[in-house]
Order: sequence, then C-alpha cells, then structure tokens
Amino acid sequence: MAWIGLYRPTEAELHSLAEEVDFGELHVFVGRNFVITVRYSPSPDLSHVRARMEREPELLAVGTQAVLHAIIDAVVDAYRPVVSGLANDIDEIETQVFGGDALVSRRIYELSREVIDFQRATHPLAAVVEALEHGSTTYGVTPELQRAFHNVADRLTQVNERVDGFRQLLRDILTVNSTLVAERQNEDMTRLAHASNKQGEDVKKISSWAAILFGPTLIAGVYGMNFRDMPELAWPLGYPMAIGLMLATSMILYVVFKRRGWL
Repeated sequence: MAWIGLYRPTEAELHSLAEEVDFGELHVFVGRNFVITVRYSPSPDLSHVRARMEREPELLAVGTQAVLHAIIDAVVDAYRPVVSGLANDIDEIETQVFGGDALVSRRIYELSREVIDFQRATHPLAAVVEALEHGSTTYGVTPELQRAFHNVADRLTQVNERVDGFRQLLRDILTVNSTLVAERQNEDMTRLAHASNKQGEDVKKISSWAAILFGPTLIAGVYGMNFRDMPELAWPLGYPMAIGLMLATSMILYVVFKRRGWL
C-alpha cells in the first residue's frame, strides 16, 4: 500500500498520479488434476487467489473447477475499480465540456479508446462463464459451482452493461461538445462580423468628413496662392464668393453622404 500526500500539487504532479487502465492477458488450462495459468503481463496478479485457496482446503477438495472459478472471480472483481475510474473520468469530462475546455476532445477520444479495449477484454469472458455455468455435464461442474459461476456471470453482465453505456455516453458527450464548439465558433464569427460592420461604418464616417473638409481646403488653397493675374482677385465680391463656395461645397457633400447613410 502507498500513501501519497500532495500539498498544493501542480497539474503535472496530478497527471503523474492519474489512474490508467492496465490490460493484461491470461490463459488458463484446466484438466482433471491440474491447472496451468500463463500470463503475459503483471496484471492480473493471482498470488492472492493461490493464497486463499491454500487457506481453504475445502475449496481445493472440490477440484480444479473451483480453482478456475476463483481465478475468474478474481478477474471480474478487478473490473470494479476500473469501472469506477471510468465513471469518474466521464463525470470530469462532462464538467470540462460545459466549462468550455478546449482540450476536452482529446480526452474524450483517449477515454473512448480505453472503453473499447475494456469491452474487448470483458465481452468474450461472458461466453466462457455462461458455458461453465451450464456445463454440469460437459465440464463436470457441480451444482454449488454452477451457482458460484452464476453469481460471477451476473456481475460480469453488470460490468458489460455499464461499459456499453459508457461507450454510448462518450459518443453523446462528443456530439454535445462538437455542438457547443460550433456554437462558440458561430458566436465568435458573429462578434467579428459586428466588429467589422462597425469598423466599416466608422470608416464611412471618417471618409465622409474628410471629403467635406477637403472641398473648402481645396478652394482656400487655390485662392491662397496670391498670383498677380488671378481672376476675381481684385473683385470686391471675391472673398464673399469664396466663402459661399466653401459653404455650398460642404453642404452639398454633407447632404449626399447623409442620404447614402454614411453620416
């Protein structure tokens, strides 16, 4: 047993302690007077099963079928913490989805892959246990062991149903997440469109006022050259005419831009 205490852990420290589904491969060969187990990974650990059988000679007296039941029973028991861990992960994913976490899609895919691997491990075992449960004649299973295998089959059915539910739930969560992501993208596009429209309106207003001010500036620039032979330079009404022309030009441009909705 390990007791690990964390004080204000960082995200990396928490991830280093996260639960992961560890899959193993186990082969069991059972004869009338022998049981051979072959493992290709540390899991499942059957040492506690062997110790239990050695402590209960009345179980050993039943025969090799009792050993087989104890092994399968231990394997199915090992599924329970995995199912609980998957359920907890799904709860966390639901929180991430509605919290707008951008990295949640990757976690959904990773957990879906673990669920699929778990299904591949648990579903074939159901057929084996069912055959043993009804194999009193073929396999020489005693009535007591039949009832024991029936209990294992019930627990295994519950595990398979929950795992199948997890897979469907993850599909639904992925659909909801895709919908929420699309909605957020649409909202962002709408905000960008509004911002772009507002910017366009501002550009129109600035351009309109620049054009209105350009007319008087052009007239003032021409009459401010002060050349000796300029027309109307010595005319008494030249100044009022220049001012009037500036005002008229500005008013005409203002009315034009106003009608077009630029102002």
